[in-house]
Amino acid sequence: MSASKPSVAVLGAGSWGTALAALIARHGYRTTLWGRDAAGIDAIDARHENPRYLPGIALPDNLRATTDLTAALHGADLILVVVPSHAFTETLHALAPLRPAHAGVAWATKGFEPGSGRFLHEVAGETLGSDVPLAVVTGPSFAREVASGLPTALTVHGDDAGFAQSVAEVLHGPAFRAYTGDDMRGAELGGAMKNVLAVATGVADGMNLGLNARAGLITRGLNEMLRLNIAIGGKPETLMGLAGLGDLVLTCTGDLSRNRRLGLALGRGQAMDEAVREIGQVVESLQTADEVMRLADRHGVELPIAGNVRDVLHGDITPAEGLSRLMAREQKAEYPSKLFG
Repeated sequence: MSASKPSVAVLGAGSWGTALAALIARHGYRTTLWGRDAAGIDAIDARHENPRYLPGIALPDNLRATTDLTAALHGADLILVVVPSHAFTETLHALAPLRPAHAGVAWATKGFEPGSGRFLHEVAGETLGSDVPLAVVTGPSFAREVASGLPTALTVHGDDAGFAQSVAEVLHGPAFRAYTGDDMRGAELGGAMKNVLAVATGVADGMNLGLNARAGLITRGLNEMLRLNIAIGGKPETLMGLAGLGDLVLTCTGDLSRNRRLGLALGRGQAMDEAVREIGQVVESLQTADEVMRLADRHGVELPIAGNVRDVLHGDITPAEGLSRLMAREQKAEYPSKLFG
């Protein structure tokens, strides 16, 4: 990044992209938000509101918005990608030839590359080249609360410590704490897998199974995240922090979570198509559940909760059958002696 205060391009004008762009602009950085929806972008630029994704929340006057990707990236020192996982690869290919030579790339996208199951940092490294500094922004965060200026804490993980620190400094402010780490793989696993587990807790709550069941699912879900993370070479402490436990608790208990709301609807007997239609935004768990289980199968890791979620989402079993499967499992030690190496 340049020595002076960096200019930031945020790609993706949904709720999370808009919230982060607003946060950064309020911190005094020259911030440009890019999106494809001309009407939405015009509303952000002219009326300082995103009426579709964040209705009623005033955005800062100094936030600029455009549908022109070239204009958004011109002069940018930092590029922050905030699109759904299914659009991540396409967006990177679009920005690659337009990226200023000195600009690093971070993303607040959660999930895997659909189909290949690759981690997003693997996609970014291949698409942009090894000389481009990369970082992932993740942790417990609802867009509406960030856009409203409520206190939030996130973490930035990257292989380049200096770049991760620079991204954290852009985000860090009076109502926003940004930490740093160097475990991109573990951080991305936590951000993706918590969406699958949020469906499980939503189903349990939709079936009125009680607070004990919710707490048990969250705790055993964290166990599944830890076991898979260790198998893929991640650090256990990553998932005991904001990227894992923090995001898991928020997504499993907060009704602003689209994945939890999907689970609630399924637990109450609502049809999948109807539930997704009512939510009206991308529900990442629909794709992520498959990728998590492919990753688990590849590494020989058993994930009972995530596996049942996948089967429920595919319509192979009912939520009640998934519950019966979990409750019928044999008694065992809570943690294998070799869990942490």
